[in-house]
Amino acid sequence: MTADDLDFSCLVYAGTRPDILALPWSHAQKQEFLTMQFRAQHLHYTTHYPDAEYLLIERDGEGVGRLFLHRRPDRIHILDIALLPQVRGTGLGTKLLEDLIAEAASQNKSVSLYVDKQNTARRLYQRLAFEPVEEQGFYLLMLRKA
Repeated sequence: MTADDLDFSCLVYAGTRPDILALPWSHAQKQEFLTMQFRAQHLHYTTHYPDAEYLLIERDGEGVGRLFLHRRPDRIHILDIALLPQVRGTGLGTKLLEDLIAEAASQNKSVSLYVDKQNTARRLYQRLAFEPVEEQGFYLLMLRKA
């Protein structure tokens, strides 16, 4: 991902926030709020994980999501994985996770991620043998052991 991809990454982020899109605000207010939240999140990631990989996900040459990875000595930590709403449920997320799990397994590493406790993606993570290991407020740290 480069600076030229930030608008697309913001669009992907907005697609993960149906709670904001449902608010009785004007379109402009929603966009301004989502942009502000995206910038804060992006600044947090790049400040606290400067050595992470910030990747765009493409399908047939079109951007469909983002994947942010922090490779650690003992595990691959998924900082963020998000797909545009129109490609969710197509198996792409499962395939990406299976590839990361296989890569980690080849290096005897675990895979971890944080997920909002209410996020329906939890079912996918559980199906792929991620287990909850720690609660932090609204989030759950899930780990797939090596």
